[in-house]
Amino acid sequence: MPAKKLSDTEINVLLPKAKGWSVVNGKLHKEFACKDFVAAFGNMTRVALVAEAMNHHPEWFNVWNKVVIDLTTHSVKGISDYDFVLAEKINEVFVA
Repeated sequence: MPAKKLSDTEINVLLPKAKGWSVVNGKLHKEFACKDFVAAFGNMTRVALVAEAMNHHPEWFNVWNKVVIDLTTHSVKGISDYDFVLAEKINEVFVA
């Protein structure tokens, strides 16, 4: 099923359910702090496997224990339902 671009209203309804995520520069955004670089990189690796399975890849940045993730769907030029699904899966990885 193709991604569905969400309206601002739809985003505002879903955002409270996406724990810790906000909208920054038109993208879903969240920063994670891990205990060290190995934990951060391990979580990124787990997210990479989930993202690849979804064929939906995050924009991210890592320095030592910090991982910053932005989600947007290029095919719809905005935030889509896929971004919220991936955000939930990312939260599950970083909590585990």
